[in-house]
Amino acid sequence: MKKILILNANIVNEGRISSGDVFIENGFIAEIGQNLSSKPADKIIDAKGKYLIPGVIDDQVHFREPGLTHKATIYSEAKAAVAGGITSFMEMPNTVPNTLTQELLAEKYARAAQTSLANYSFFMGVSNDNLQEALKTDPKNVCGLKVFMGSSTGNMLVDNEKTLEEIFKNAGMLIATHCEDEQTILKNTALAKEKYGENPSASIHPVIRNEEACYKSSSMAVALAKKFNSRLHILHISTEEEISLFDNTKPLSEKRITAEVCVHHLWFDSRDYDRLGTKIKWNPAVKERRHKEALFKAMLDDHLDIIATDHAPHTTEEKSQNYWKAPSGGPLVQHSLNAMLEFYKQGKISLEKIVEKMSHNPSICFQIEKRGYIREGYWADLVLVDLDSSYEVAKNNILYQCGWSPFEGVNFHSKVTHTLVSGNLVYEEGKFDESNFGKRLSFNRI
Repeated sequence: MKKILILNANIVNEGRISSGDVFIENGFIAEIGQNLSSKPADKIIDAKGKYLIPGVIDDQVHFREPGLTHKATIYSEAKAAVAGGITSFMEMPNTVPNTLTQELLAEKYARAAQTSLANYSFFMGVSNDNLQEALKTDPKNVCGLKVFMGSSTGNMLVDNEKTLEEIFKNAGMLIATHCEDEQTILKNTALAKEKYGENPSASIHPVIRNEEACYKSSSMAVALAKKFNSRLHILHISTEEEISLFDNTKPLSEKRITAEVCVHHLWFDSRDYDRLGTKIKWNPAVKERRHKEALFKAMLDDHLDIIATDHAPHTTEEKSQNYWKAPSGGPLVQHSLNAMLEFYKQGKISLEKIVEKMSHNPSICFQIEKRGYIREGYWADLVLVDLDSSYEVAKNNILYQCGWSPFEGVNFHSKVTHTLVSGNLVYEEGKFDESNFGKRLSFNRI
């Protein structure tokens, strides 16, 4: 592997910004210090004026392989991810077939090893009838179990209360949940069809998938986790009401119940449906402005622990259907760090906090081995950003296979210039080196 030397960087790490150099050897950060220019390197990157951050770890993506590769592939979306500063991802089990057996899980890992430019992990899916199979999952090399406590894309709804109790009682590893109450959604859907007919505006989405549906399901998950002392991580919190379920009085490493917020719930609100329609149709729904503002505050004050994407691409044709037929989800991995850096530019968040929520905290939350920090002895997952370089999101610079983004037309005032994955420089100034693939994440769990 190449020896790489990064000089004169503004290093954002562990709550502070300092200037320095980083020397990378055999895939790892070998030395961090001042005046390392004499180190023998195959590649030297002058980072003067730029900011070096640990690679972003996205704990929730849908890369659509196998079975839905007309929308995306592990290759295409991991490539978009590294261009956006994401060096590691954790992918969800609602592919086709659903990842409900150890064999299907192993197949996804094998595919990623051959095609993913980013590091990777895959959740094992849980259904109403595969509990014993799910419990075979090895917590040291799989990020967690995924439970849909409310239907989303796919057919993995776990609505059997006895099954849920057994999962929370017996799972010896992290349980990640999608929390929306199915009965509330079905009731609201029936009422909406009666009221709005066959071709309503997408703005009814947060009426159907409302605060009640979210809180009812999330509070049930928290109650189960407290009853059995389970390790629970609730994905994509979208309401002000749910924030009260989470604690910010103890260090993340001591929490048994953690929560994630997604970039789209921090950026968009219900006013954007008129402009973007089903392009911002996500589950859980983008809701009123008060939720967006409360979520941002809760992310800053540590009620919400991680910022992720829930990247879930669909084709333009699929999203162009009317509200009832258009699938939920949208592509985000190429632009999530840019969006958070835009909030920094607006004075709403510090660079240190962005790194904490997107790099450090996913590492702590999932107990990832030797990633998420700029430390000697850690894997060199590193991203250089230029905070004084602007670009507009447009069709010609979107890398998602689906070819569109809800951020089209947005002018970002920062840019990712270099991305290193496990010590390999895979992205540099718009160009990719695809000669090396990412590595499987491992976890420090007993």
